[in-house]
Amino acid sequence: MKFLDEFRDAAVVRPLVEQIRETITHPWTIMEVCGGQTHTIVRYGLDELLPREVTLVHGPGCPVCVTPIEMIDLAIELSKRAGLILCSFGDMLRVPGSTYDLFDARAVGADVRVVYSPLDALDLARREPSREVVFFAVGFETTAPTTAMAVHQAARLKIPNFSVIVAHVRVPPAIEAILSSDDNRVQGFLAAGHVCTVMGIDEYRPLVEKFKVPIIVTGFEPVDLLQGVAMCVAQLEQGRAEVENQYARAVRNEGNIIARDLMAEVFALVDRRWRGLDTLPKSAMALSDRYAAYDAIRRFGLTQAPANEPIECRAGEVLRGLLKPTQCPAFGSSCTPDHPLGAPMVSAEGACAAYFCAGRLAAVSATEAK
Repeated sequence: MKFLDEFRDAAVVRPLVEQIRETITHPWTIMEVCGGQTHTIVRYGLDELLPREVTLVHGPGCPVCVTPIEMIDLAIELSKRAGLILCSFGDMLRVPGSTYDLFDARAVGADVRVVYSPLDALDLARREPSREVVFFAVGFETTAPTTAMAVHQAARLKIPNFSVIVAHVRVPPAIEAILSSDDNRVQGFLAAGHVCTVMGIDEYRPLVEKFKVPIIVTGFEPVDLLQGVAMCVAQLEQGRAEVENQYARAVRNEGNIIARDLMAEVFALVDRRWRGLDTLPKSAMALSDRYAAYDAIRRFGLTQAPANEPIECRAGEVLRGLLKPTQCPAFGSSCTPDHPLGAPMVSAEGACAAYFCAGRLAAVSATEAK
């Protein structure tokens, strides 16, 4: 297949669903890690096409959603400083902090701007030499290379008024945390293809060997995801646990070596608390000592005060695949895209936003919840 509409063709989808139906003999729970995959599944109703024995649950693959509240608070506090411009991606501005979000900060005078790339923020720093420009960097391994490039360029060009708050995180530690949890019910994973275009697939092999679960690297279109489910179900039914690459048209085993080398130079791996997953060792990226001059947290002497989710927000359970969005009592009532309680209702990759935008407002059955 060469064209996008071929990956959405019902004539291709139906045989894949039938293949899964003919293969499956036991109930299986499979987690798609990426929020972009969640949106495709919900938008096209793929979970409703599958046989009842297959349960798809949604994982922590939305980087905006897993960014802890204390880092949002830190960015908000920094944005209030006179002479400073804070830049980030659009959906970050709506993510609630402890009391309000970056849009609220902008409404009371903070200079908060939406950019499409950290290189846009770097260019702004070059054009505004009298002002400090801080980029709030959020994302998995997919977007981390662009942040690394911006920092690398700032150092090469000796741009003194540019710095970053680094909130980049890694996928494998999140998968390990879910599989290690006493309440885990996930038996197989659909891994995010765009992460693997950067990182390759080898870092998933130790997880497969340790936990004996299949991990299928998949793309983001309906055919991609159903092929991934079919491959995962086949492994589960046969008692196998391997890493397989459904997204071979984009993912190489070794990933993007140039991007990986740049990330290794610019970043160091650190422990960090995730929203809904507590502190995960070596799960996040921070600027290495070599690039410490561009670390906004060090430059401005910032400290992170612990913060908690609103009691009524069940985002943590949604991010761990323990709860569907519609099983949260606040979903669609006190929590909507206009008045979100948690990040999954805000982000373009959030599971709660996916369900709300698809009109899935009715609570699911108790059977589906299990």
